[in-house]
Amino acid sequence: MRRRAWLGLAASHAAVAAAGFAGGIYVLPILTAAPPPPAAELAALQQAATYRGVFQRALAGSDRLHWGEGEVAVGPAAVAHTGRLAPGPDYQLYLAPSFVDTEAAFLALKPRMRHVGPVKGFDGFVLPLPAGIDLTAYDTVVVWCESFGEFITAAKYR
Repeated sequence: MRRRAWLGLAASHAAVAAAGFAGGIYVLPILTAAPPPPAAELAALQQAATYRGVFQRALAGSDRLHWGEGEVAVGPAAVAHTGRLAPGPDYQLYLAPSFVDTEAAFLALKPRMRHVGPVKGFDGFVLPLPAGIDLTAYDTVVVWCESFGEFITAAKYR
């Protein structure tokens, strides 16, 4: 009987620890997220934008935990997003030469994509573009979770 009780306690403690770890992975990015960019900065970047796109929640590779919505403005100096992203760790922004909406499509095109930088906020973001980038070589902005290999969202801008 004592052995069975110890096994039950060990199993219940392991389950609680696993749930706490999983909850921490989800909550930590929310707690450490960058604040939204100032509205004036977003407005200025949207006016200066050369291209625009829309993140939509209902993409084939998105689900209830991995999604994005809102407008994306792509200009000569930066990419600005006004909207929301599902919280998560290690989001990265890429420019793709063609539209992708699934993990498989992203992985197939990743060698031809251009990494822009890390996305640190979930209520809009501004990321400067790398120097010398040719925006006409790409037509899609993609948010990807590097740590878990998860497609988050994409927007065709051209």
